[in-house]
Amino acid sequence: MKILILGTVPNDLLNFRSELIKDILKTGTEVIASSSKLDSDSASHMKKLGITYESISLNRHGLSLIGDIKTLADLLKLFKNRKPNLVLAHGIKLVIWGGISARIRKIPFFALITGLGFAFQGTTLRRKLLTRLVSFLYRIALKNSKAVIFQNEDNRKIFIDKNIVSPAKTHIVNGSGVDINKYNFTQIPESNLSFLLVSRLLGEKGLREYAEAAKIVKEKFPEVEFKIVGTQDDSMDAIPIEEVKSWSEYVDYEGPTKDVRPYIKKCHVYVLPSYHEGLPRSTLEAMSMGRPILTTDAAGCKETVNENINGFLVPIGSSKELAKRMIWFINNRDKIKSMGEQSRKIVEKRFDVRKVNLEMLNILKINKI
Repeated sequence: MKILILGTVPNDLLNFRSELIKDILKTGTEVIASSSKLDSDSASHMKKLGITYESISLNRHGLSLIGDIKTLADLLKLFKNRKPNLVLAHGIKLVIWGGISARIRKIPFFALITGLGFAFQGTTLRRKLLTRLVSFLYRIALKNSKAVIFQNEDNRKIFIDKNIVSPAKTHIVNGSGVDINKYNFTQIPESNLSFLLVSRLLGEKGLREYAEAAKIVKEKFPEVEFKIVGTQDDSMDAIPIEEVKSWSEYVDYEGPTKDVRPYIKKCHVYVLPSYHEGLPRSTLEAMSMGRPILTTDAAGCKETVNENINGFLVPIGSSKELAKRMIWFINNRDKIKSMGEQSRKIVEKRFDVRKVNLEMLNILKINKI
């Protein structure tokens, strides 16, 4: 048995699929991973995992006729040479071109939809045309797929309503899961109250709303701390690093990190004002470590919060409502510990990576570990 797993960038495969890969390997299944060009650090991690890696040509952002044809050609060649028994793909371009390649090569194909992203957002004519085009390509790619796996019901409903996929092919899993032993429960610190956001520097992650809310709160509570941890990005929605640094009067930008645990351990409340998600891994990590959650009522985000139990939901794009809930936490600091404990219980029940991976193996029809 041989499975080929396609991901947008090597770090995505390592950060979000490594636990799934480990559990697949335990079944005796051979794993081949493929994505864009591998750096030396990622190559070392792939080797430690015990998998074969194949690089392909991939332009992550926007439509590029020549670039996308090259991606399709590379995938067709890869499928022919490696002859996998099944293919699992995530990321819009690899679901589309991987699905089309699998149809041509007659290989069973499974798609993992981890969020709808830029192509399904906005109401301008250009965005509407993009949504139509992407929906059309998805329809072609997924026509012969064995299963389409979603991380929230909202995304599943959009695909069904747009006739991209039949309901019978769809499944929902609880995100990518979180290793509850690695992200173990930690006590709330006694220091000044601190809010944390971990994210790539993108507008759609709600960073500007977070900064504006921090500014509002700081006017009344100057001792409260607001931190951002995350990498710069080169997509169309990227926030320039100069803009992020301009928030320094009220937000501390800590830069990128390979391990978020020390930052979560030091914070009191985790915040993610995102416009849309599949199911945010960073939020699950914070929940696992016992932090209450302040996020939006967007698809994927709202699945992480039981209102007033382990956190709160606010409207998308509302810095004022975000600030209002931040002030609630400041005035009700005694509630933070119990809400964080509820976060941990929710993760243990629904988002434990071992449970999520067993669901995935069942859908993929790979012998259980």
